[in-house]
Amino acid sequence: MTASTATRRELRFLLNGREVRLADCPPTRTLLDWLRIERRLTGTKEGCAEGDCGACTVLVGKLTEAGLVYESVNACIRFMGSLDGAHVVTVEALSAGGSLHPVQKAMVEQHGSQCGFCTPGIVMSLYGLWMKKPDASVAQIEKALQGNLCRCTGYAPIIRAAQAAAAASPDGDPLVAERARVTEALRAMKDGSRLDMGEGTERLILPADVADLAALRAELPGATVVAGSTDVGLWVTKQMRPIGPLIFISHLDGLRRIEETPEGVRFGAGVSYAEARAAISRRWPGLVELWDRIGGEQVRNMGTVGGNIANGSPIGDSPPPFIALGATLRLLSAAGPRDLPLEDFFIAYGKQDRRPDEIVESVFVPAPPQGAAFACYKVTKRLDEDITAVLGAFRLTFEGGRIAEARLCYGGMAGTPQRAAAAEAALVGRAWDEAAAEAAMAAVAGDFAPLSDWRATAEYRQLVARNLIRRFWLETSGDTARLDRPLAEAV
Repeated sequence: MTASTATRRELRFLLNGREVRLADCPPTRTLLDWLRIERRLTGTKEGCAEGDCGACTVLVGKLTEAGLVYESVNACIRFMGSLDGAHVVTVEALSAGGSLHPVQKAMVEQHGSQCGFCTPGIVMSLYGLWMKKPDASVAQIEKALQGNLCRCTGYAPIIRAAQAAAAASPDGDPLVAERARVTEALRAMKDGSRLDMGEGTERLILPADVADLAALRAELPGATVVAGSTDVGLWVTKQMRPIGPLIFISHLDGLRRIEETPEGVRFGAGVSYAEARAAISRRWPGLVELWDRIGGEQVRNMGTVGGNIANGSPIGDSPPPFIALGATLRLLSAAGPRDLPLEDFFIAYGKQDRRPDEIVESVFVPAPPQGAAFACYKVTKRLDEDITAVLGAFRLTFEGGRIAEARLCYGGMAGTPQRAAAAEAALVGRAWDEAAAEAAMAAVAGDFAPLSDWRATAEYRQLVARNLIRRFWLETSGDTARLDRPLAEAV
């Protein structure tokens, strides 16, 4: 920390419009536990404690370049330290004066609730959608509800409730009417200081800026860096791991920048999946379907591009397509930045090319060359909110009607996201035809020795790896009618 950087010893945020100041807060205290135990706001429920069921959904408002933005998040895996300078809104805030909010009223009238356990979280997800787009389509409603599970009603009455709520205008809603006051209050909390509370493993730190973060990383190389906590949160709620001290980074504007150029896009490590989506859809339309299947809406609002890479998971969703596209990773330390190809960052299971004092600062994803073919496929047991069994991302570039470069990267097939070197070699220099696809399919069997686990057997993964190459060829050749053939016939 530089001599000019001030230090603050209390956490400050708004809860349902009222300021909260906490001088004592364990770094791994979740928002859900604090709401229920400390504030007795029990409308927010615990179902899964891992960000899947949505019963704990609340809204969190934060200041962005576009102004004050409210997003649905999972309170069960959201740590309190990430709320500094934010506005937390719970279901209790909706029925002001004892009257039901239009979204709540619609849920009652359309019979969208039975046992009621999941209902508050569903209401909050629909509330967030209603404020942004009250006339949402069925597809948009379903997307907003991806992260909310209901075992009683089915979802048709809930969708009808979302449609019925559209008749009420959000103009008189408190979050709309009080936007200027809340914005001013949150701006006053952004004092440019470092937040530093607690000691030892109970220390909670929010750096003042990116330079302060680099200095902290050098000082505390063993500290856990927390961005969206969609993975780290489970280390606490499911594995009961001691992970302190914690350094929170989601508030750092210097890590939340998206820089678009003709050559490609640089995503700051703190950019959330939701924030990255617009650039993804503009530059790589073939990535949109995958992007919209990363967790639910709450997870996409919290999870970050940099966190997904830094964790080094072999089934992380963004590394395979980024590697296929030729992405470059930038690491940062007090000594300065270091760039390396993203594929070189992953060394072995649980091991990455990152020094103890380095952090992931950004990733640059180049635009595909003119005429390149690109696609990405995620195979899971269920469509939404599921962890990858196999993910294939493929990019081919051409010269003179032949394949000049092939980049085929898989997740779920090895201890790291990994390119299929033998399959790539089988393609280079050939015309992109069925014979080339079959050669790559035969070669890919030698590229991997996958494990069997509860998501898929090794044999199934090998079958999928081959057939995704076939799918890629059928789609790029325009022969989509053959995609309906049984898998056994397509081997």
